[in-house]
Order: sequence, then structure tokens, then C-alpha cells
Amino acid sequence: MNTPRTEIHDVLGIGFGPSNLALAIAVEEHNAAVPEDRRIRAAFLERQPRFGWHRGMLIDDATMQVSFLKDLVTMRNPTSDYSFLCYLREQGRLVDFLNAKTLFPLRIEFHDYFDWAAARVAHLVDYSSEVVSVEPVTGPDGEVHWFDVVSRDPDAPGNGTVVRRARNLCVAVGLEPHLPPGTVRSDRVWHTSELLPRVAELAERAERAERAETGTAVRRAVVLGAGQSAAEAVDYLHRSFPQAEVCAVFAKYGYTPADDSPFANRIFDPEAVDLYFQSPPAVKQALFDYHRSTNYSVVDQELIESLYATRYRERVQGRERLRMLNVSRIREVTELQDRLDVTVEFLPTGEREVLSADLLVHATGYRPRDLSTFLGDAAKLCLRDETDAVRVGRDHRAELAPGTTAGIYLQGGTEHTHGITSTLLSNTAVRAGEIFESLRSRQPSASRA
Repeated sequence: MNTPRTEIHDVLGIGFGPSNLALAIAVEEHNAAVPEDRRIRAAFLERQPRFGWHRGMLIDDATMQVSFLKDLVTMRNPTSDYSFLCYLREQGRLVDFLNAKTLFPLRIEFHDYFDWAAARVAHLVDYSSEVVSVEPVTGPDGEVHWFDVVSRDPDAPGNGTVVRRARNLCVAVGLEPHLPPGTVRSDRVWHTSELLPRVAELAERAERAERAETGTAVRRAVVLGAGQSAAEAVDYLHRSFPQAEVCAVFAKYGYTPADDSPFANRIFDPEAVDLYFQSPPAVKQALFDYHRSTNYSVVDQELIESLYATRYRERVQGRERLRMLNVSRIREVTELQDRLDVTVEFLPTGEREVLSADLLVHATGYRPRDLSTFLGDAAKLCLRDETDAVRVGRDHRAELAPGTTAGIYLQGGTEHTHGITSTLLSNTAVRAGEIFESLRSRQPSASRA
């Protein structure tokens, strides 16, 4: 393993999605406006070879579910030239976008905006760098002042590892796909996070099969789930394979519309985070339960209506390719050589039906990553509450064991302390600003070690 680099970073970001990208921009804007001795030394590590945000779900006509004003910077600094509007101006589409009269850009366009912003701070990021461990480092006084972050780095000699030392970490590794217990991924069983590349591969196979007159590569697809990703997957598969039957399986009676009404959306306001953080546990749980319909297991009304219209049209025409298996659950999946046998139970009667399918797509959401998997020994410094959740301060800094002056900031995985916006874009710019201000207030005033 290589020895630690001599530079000590004020903050080292683990992961470089939108959250740490927003922090990198805040650091960059600060450093451009102050003398060198007051600059924040920051670096970020990202295991992907380039910037990417939910690439597997960048469906061509899917739109964002948050306003473009909730971009990487505007809620923190409306004059920033890293805003979505500045991106549009540079791309020559500002007037065109304004004429569209919408607050919600295409998802692929917003991803391109992220890409544009990430390219401007690329000097702060090391891509293809996967963190494998984090080691606390004590000073002469016996206190933990730094962390040594060990990462696999393709530029290291012998494709080995590199060690970087930092006073603070900012963890923003995103969520990982959640699959039902016992699920085994394969070429026929996958998560919606893989939707686009998998469908592209299947579409190419279907085209070859059609040319060879050997039938179609996809005859039936099954989608499990009742949220936005599930509905989008159902719609996309139905459009991508015009000869295939698409079966949506979910335990509800029908898709539930997302509550995007103005008053309900105030749960995403920065002030709501303050209120949530200060509330007792019972109130926090009640707020989460009341407002989960703004984000979890819900679908945009427009998409619900479009799917219903498609299903009704097919019933009129006498050829139903879109099936809604509601109030149902998947009880068993058997993968055979040429197909899947998916056993679906209709819950009110217990009746079971076996669907012979070519693929099963799990739209079963995401879950926070376990800190210990990449923080290693450093995770043991995090103090826990009575439910074993990490205790986190209002500035998003984890509460650490006594004798620790180094810091660990969390961007994500803090719904229990900061509310429903923890994993969403709504407060990304504000949260990055709060973390930056906390870092700046803790910046050593003396010469750097």
C-alpha cells in the first residue's frame, strides 16, 4: 500500500453524485473569492469512471419531479453561474426552455446539467477510485485528528492503492438497489436501476430474432412495484416491445398519485428540516408517515392517466398487452433455461397464477448503504441512538466518540434526523451550503499540518 500523500485535505468527499457535486461547487466558489491561506482544501473520490446519476432510468421523455430552481446552487446562491439557467444559456436553449412554460425539465437534460457542472470542478475529483477502508489517525495528544482514506486507484503503481489524509470526510455514496429477500439477479431478473442498458440489449436481440424469423426475444415482461420507477418501467417496456405483454404486479388496488400540492410540498422547505430536527421522535415519525405520499410508492398523476388510457384502449381493441395484476404478490420465481416461471398470488382469494415470462424487473426501491462497509474502523467512532441509528447534528456532522476532533458529514441516510429530504434533490444546494459553513467554521486558523 502506498504511504499517505503529504497534503492534508480539509474535507475529502466519498462519492460524487449531485450532493457532493453541490459541495464541490460551494468550495470552488469560496476559494475563488478568498486569499490562498483561507481556501478550503477539498478532494472527492468516485468509484465510477465518470459522473453518472441514475443513468439506468434516464428515459427519453421522463421529466424531473422537482423544480429546476432546486438545482445544485440556486437555493444557496441565486447569483451562482453554476445554475441550471446558466447551463441553458451556455447551451443556447434558455429562450426555448422559457417558452416551454415548465418548472420540470427532462431528466436527461438535468443529468446533462449535472455533467456540465461536474466537468467544471473535475480537478477536485478522482474518478475510478473506490474507497476500501478508512483509518482513524491520532495525534501526539492521543485524539483522532485525521482520517486516512484508502482507495483503489488505477493510476497507482501496479494498480494498487492510494492513501489520502483528511480532517473531515463527507460521505455521499447514495442508495443501493433493494431487492426482495432471496432474489437472485440474472440476465432475466434485474432492478429498475439497470432498465435502459438491459432494454437496449434485449431490443437488439429482438431485432436479430425478427430478421431471422425466429420470433421475438421478449414475449412477456413482469414488473414488480407500485412507485414511480415501476410505472415508468411498465410504460417503457410496453413502448419498447410492441409485441410483448407487460404485467404490472403490486399489492395496492391501483397506483397512488403523488401528493405534489403546494402545502404538502412545504415538507421539503429548508425551514421544515429545522422543525423536523427539533421535534421529538413521535412527531418525527408522524410527519414522515403523513408526508410519505409526496415521494414513496407514488406515481405522477399524468403517468397514471396515460397507463389507464393505454389499458382501456387495448380492451376496446381486443388485444390487451398491458395487464395490471393488482392486490397481488409474487410468491415464487423459477428460472428455467429459456424462461422464468413467476407465481403470482391474488391476495383476496389466495388464487395463484404462473406467468411464463422472459424477464422480471424489480421496481422495489433503494436503501441506504451501511456505513461500515466503506468506513471500516472509522464507522465505530459514530455514536448511535436507542434505535442504533447514527446520531447526527443539525450541520449534518455525525456525533463521534469523545477524543475525536476529525469530522464525518453525511449527505443521505439521515431521514431519522433531518426528514424526508435526506435522499432527495430538494435541499441539495441548501444542505451543501450548511456543510460548507460548518467546515469553514472548523477550519484551522493556524498553519496547516
